[in-house]
Amino acid sequence: MLRILTSVLAASTALALAAPALADTLVDNVDGVTIDGDGKVLRFTGLVFDDDGKVTQVLGRRDERPPVDFRLDGRGRVMIPGMIDAHVHVMDIGFAALTLDLSGTTSLDDALATIKAFADENPGRPWILGRGWNQEKWGLGRFPTAAELDAVVADRPVWLERADNHANWGNTLAITTAGVTAKTPDPAGGVIIRDASGKPAGVFVDNAISLIAKIVPPPRAEDRDLAFFRAQEVLLTKGVTAVADMGTEMADWGTYRRAGDAGRLRIRIMAYAESFDTLELIAGPGPTGWLYDDRLRMGGIKIYLDGALGSRGASLKAPYADEAGVKGLAFLTPAQLRNLMSRAAMDNFQTAVHAIGDAANADVLAAVEELSESYTGDRRWRIEHAQIIDPADIARVGQHGIIASMQPLHQTSDRTMAEARLGPDRLGGAYAWCSIVAAGGRLAFGSDAPVEPADPFAGLAAAISRTDADGQPFGGWLPQETVSREQALAGFTSDAAFAGFAEGRFGRLIPGERADFLLVDRDPLLASPDDIRGTQVHEVWIGGVKVSGE
Repeated sequence: MLRILTSVLAASTALALAAPALADTLVDNVDGVTIDGDGKVLRFTGLVFDDDGKVTQVLGRRDERPPVDFRLDGRGRVMIPGMIDAHVHVMDIGFAALTLDLSGTTSLDDALATIKAFADENPGRPWILGRGWNQEKWGLGRFPTAAELDAVVADRPVWLERADNHANWGNTLAITTAGVTAKTPDPAGGVIIRDASGKPAGVFVDNAISLIAKIVPPPRAEDRDLAFFRAQEVLLTKGVTAVADMGTEMADWGTYRRAGDAGRLRIRIMAYAESFDTLELIAGPGPTGWLYDDRLRMGGIKIYLDGALGSRGASLKAPYADEAGVKGLAFLTPAQLRNLMSRAAMDNFQTAVHAIGDAANADVLAAVEELSESYTGDRRWRIEHAQIIDPADIARVGQHGIIASMQPLHQTSDRTMAEARLGPDRLGGAYAWCSIVAAGGRLAFGSDAPVEPADPFAGLAAAISRTDADGQPFGGWLPQETVSREQALAGFTSDAAFAGFAEGRFGRLIPGERADFLLVDRDPLLASPDDIRGTQVHEVWIGGVKVSGE
């Protein structure tokens, strides 16, 4: 599929293995900000960590500096904890960096020109693979077609993932090679978009994606290693030091283990398996221990309950405002959802349920209420996305230790589409961060990268302003749902760690936790949203070792 640059990986391995042994170190003269053990903002001017890469002291301006082996001058820069992205798809980030990227296209013609140029530049690729298209962003008013793809690439199969990962677009050769015809039925939980004669028109939604995906040549191990190398580069450049990897496959886990064994695993990964088969093969009877100095753990499972708003697959209580009679796709019955969540809970695995529409969220909340009677203790039931919740159901999010794992950039990207899909009278529970916090729920913030950029500073700005990079809409979209700067910072650090059972290990700059920190050029608790988006990451440290920067 992809030719690996072995020299790149060899060089990265050599650098990792050549990292000097640690000793007690003081990074002084910093403008430090963290969330402390009580959930409050703590400011400091010096940080001491030991030879295990763990914080031992957090020093104020007047505190006496202890004797240390190494003393580094922070030059007055802002020090904050390493950012944690509570919902990403790590390997997809890497493969997106190695394949066709349509995320910047602004029209169908622009996308087609980009596809043609990529195909012309890569004549040896047997398939043209890529992602990031969005017909809403193009203002197309419909899905694109196979015939439109055929006009630019007809000699090789083309298979392109929509921006939200819930629909794919293929050309005629891809469809015929897979043997999909007008007689092929829609699979459960999926839709084949068809033309007037009933033939596949080119777009496959949710579970229908597998009809074509099953024949796409899988990447080799060396391709995966390169993709993971690129993914880590993307994340570290933005100051992301830890992630929750949603939908980890067996091959992904093998990639992470190879990187860990070779000293190339730089970020921290809280992995959630994509299936029970994978979960049982990797973890067995319960969550794994933390591997590679708290860099890797398999602790739960990702469960899909519905699709996405953009492809009208999110499961709604009432029909879509812009497509009569359509309520989305429910992938599981309430009984099936409870059975899967119960199966995980019996072995103390955490469940992370993808739920976007208000009907799907209501189903998860009802399941948690019922299962909490049998499975007591600290379960931290996660709802991934929780984008549209019936206002009548929001109070339930504050019960039973539920964590709403949400992505602030989805609100800025989706707001006009959400208005069209729902209509103005059903937006009361849309991306309702403040209401969830007020109800007693806990937020963990992320990006859903590569669906959105893995940029926590853009996410922080969106969370506190409800505006996009252009400052639109003026005053914010449903501005009553903004959160405070402190809550936003916690959502990308301490609360994101808590959401993955990682508190006490990383996420805060306090004694006993890992010295994962950034040196940046501005204070996110004082800067304007526009300034926060422009944050420059000067240095990235993980476990007391500088892994990126000057």
